Amino acid sequence: MSARTARLVSAAALVLGALPLWVSTHLPMVDLPQHLHLISALHRLEDPTTLYPQLFAARHELTPYLGYYHAVSLLNWLVPLDTANRLFLSAYVVGLPLSMAFLLRGLGRPTWPALLALPLAYGDNFGWGFINYLAALPLALVCCGLFVRALTRAHSRRAWAAGLALCLATVLLFHVQVFAFLALALPWLLLTTPVPEDEGARGMSARLRPRVPALLGVVPGVALFLSWVVLRLGQPSEVETGAPWKAWGPMLSPQNLAWKSFAHNRAEFLEVLANLLRDGSDRWPLYAVGAVAAGALVVGLVRPAPSPEGPIARLRMPGLVLLALGLYFLLPFDIRGYTYYLNTRYAQLAALLALASLPVTPPPLQHVLRLASAACALPLALVLGQGFRAFSREASEWDVLVESTAPKARVMGLIFDASSRVVRHPVFLHGAATLAGARGGGTNFSFALTPHSPLRYRGTPPPTFPSEWRPQDFDYATQGAAYDHFLIRGAPPSRVFGARLQNELSVAAHAGESWLVRRR
Repeated sequence: MSARTARLVSAAALVLGALPLWVSTHLPMVDLPQHLHLISALHRLEDPTTLYPQLFAARHELTPYLGYYHAVSLLNWLVPLDTANRLFLSAYVVGLPLSMAFLLRGLGRPTWPALLALPLAYGDNFGWGFINYLAALPLALVCCGLFVRALTRAHSRRAWAAGLALCLATVLLFHVQVFAFLALALPWLLLTTPVPEDEGARGMSARLRPRVPALLGVVPGVALFLSWVVLRLGQPSEVETGAPWKAWGPMLSPQNLAWKSFAHNRAEFLEVLANLLRDGSDRWPLYAVGAVAAGALVVGLVRPAPSPEGPIARLRMPGLVLLALGLYFLLPFDIRGYTYYLNTRYAQLAALLALASLPVTPPPLQHVLRLASAACALPLALVLGQGFRAFSREASEWDVLVESTAPKARVMGLIFDASSRVVRHPVFLHGAATLAGARGGGTNFSFALTPHSPLRYRGTPPPTFPSEWRPQDFDYATQGAAYDHFLIRGAPPSRVFGARLQNELSVAAHAGESWLVRRR
């Protein structure tokens, strides 16, 4: 296969990998409505035609979520918000295999396994809408590639180290959990990556000197992290046992940590790599990836090719896999009041690194494997494209309700049923944010309540029930007066409001499983 043909094959696979993001009106991501509402508020913070100037103020402090929100807000100056977000997500999907190829090339390994990363761009983290975490993954792979180059490229170490400094700081601005992986991965690469000067080096200082640029490249990111830790830990923590989103005790105390068993984590490892669609069809692209990987493993064992890495350097990729697996199996699921859904997110990273660790095969077979890897993008595009379009038809109820939502609406979400007939995740949970974002309004629950948000409430947050997951705790007498719109899903309005539905409130619109109730 010529270089030109290889590039065309790879480009076609990348287009197919991102295609599902563009074939439907709505994307099945739980947190996406909240993200888009916050970005809309950030972008229009001074717009008097919205509630945003009254509700929100900029949070002038370092937070790990700044990267995603500000990047999409910046794109929003050029294109509509939804398009800006899809461009960002497309950059993530395409960036995942490209960043893996960058790392593999830096290690001197063949780059064909990078295309196997495309189906892994979707899955549990995508379904929950953990966009900040997802966006940090390609950056983390780039950081590893830059670090290796800053060690091994003797004539351009400073340039690679400068790129490392910028990239590592950017990882922190997207998600601290990915930064935590790099805190383990970069020392491992330092220990296992030889430099050209090692052959004639005498003494520790001679061995350390060529590694100094790479080490200096880490300093800005570490300094930024320490600054954030001081700011974060310096804030008082509200301890309230049993309360959602509140700490139940000191940060690392037993009562504040929630764990999954080893057996539970083992059982769901493969499941969370492809669990978007209820019919399970999104597993077929993953099966295709598994078949190609298994074939490459067999070929690598039966007909091994000479490795470009020395005996110690060969441990680099397996070591990174073990580090990611360690984070998956050993970390708690929740640290209440600080971070949630902690360990499960690392399954995706471990799987990506495992694919990058496939054995080196003879060059002629690498062309075949590249074609097979690229072919995995075809069922991905077909299956997810069909699934996303089916979900979009279901979620079109939001479009109907938006038409009946007044400008600057204050919307309370009473989502008794957040489930979908098409996708597995509770993707209707934050529907109120979709309505509020479309009309420049506010909701009873917002990510502005979290310390990671670039925005905060200007005053006291609007009254609501303790958790958006428990609408049954809604009390109209103490919470309802602050809202003029009520989005109900999964329960008839008469059951929620009783006689008030005739006197104070009326049904403004009904679509699918949802009702929009407004004040008269």
